Amino acid sequence: MRPRIAQRGVDSSEKLGRHLWVIKRTLAWLNRFRRLAICYERFADIHQAFVVHGCALICLSQIRRLC
Repeated sequence: MRPRIAQRGVDSSEKLGRHLWVIKRTLAWLNRFRRLAICYERFADIHQAFVVHGCALICLSQIRRLC
């Protein structure tokens, strides 16, 4: 994602808010996993693995919901 700064007459704040909502929603879904809400891991690669695992579980639940 690219950072965007609202400018007068170019983009309305509604469009920027939509993108921000997607990010906040995704972070809220990841915070449901206790191990990701509070970082217990010493090493970044282990924490990254848990983030990827959490994202995979979120995607799986969304796919199940659509089917």
